Amino acid sequence: MNESGTRTAQTPVEERLRAALAARAHSVGPTDLRPLRPPTAVVLPRRLLLRRVVVGALALAAVAALVFFTVRGGRPHPTEPARPPHPTTGTPSPVPSAVTPSTAEPSPSAPPS
Repeated sequence: MNESGTRTAQTPVEERLRAALAARAHSVGPTDLRPLRPPTAVVLPRRLLLRRVVVGALALAAVAALVFFTVRGGRPHPTEPARPPHPTTGTPSPVPSAVTPSTAEPSPSAPPS
């Protein structure tokens, strides 16, 4: 039978493999098995202990980086303008003043042409 439960035709290779596995299974007896012993304290190998420490440190570093960049990238503060948006001269008067034309006089240091 295959995985779906239907019977399929076996090839000669499958038949030989099944026969070999069955013969091996029947050759193992209770005397070949080791005796049962109660479990003892588990001693972690050095590589496994080192791997757990490294994975824990990497996880801690990832969480610290996530918190740092989340807090750091919070609300952005608006940048200050390069110059004030309005001129800083006196306060404007509500009534415009009369414009007087000025007469242009030649400057005394300029030579006449």
